[in-house]
Amino acid sequence: MWFVIFAEDHPDSLEARKRARPAHLERLKALQNDGRLLVAGPCPAIAELDPGVLGYTGSVVIAEFDTLQDAEQWANDDPYWEAGVYKQASVKPYIAALPN
Repeated sequence: MWFVIFAEDHPDSLEARKRARPAHLERLKALQNDGRLLVAGPCPAIAELDPGVLGYTGSVVIAEFDTLQDAEQWANDDPYWEAGVYKQASVKPYIAALPN
């Protein structure tokens, strides 16, 4: 089943995000290579593709996992936690209804 992971950043975590980004992307690419990634990306602090020093407020990942527990474990193992980027996250089942 698909699951949406929404993680919220700590304020002023842009530098930590930049440092941990390669490891974060490596995990996402592994999901993509397995055909289990629907979409992933950061949420900019302002409505611009490049928010500059304002950085990001969080991240969204929609990916396929066998169980909610598997999705939660994957989310909890993200390098952004250890780097101090994320302050909280939620994982919920998701149905990709449109487009089909």
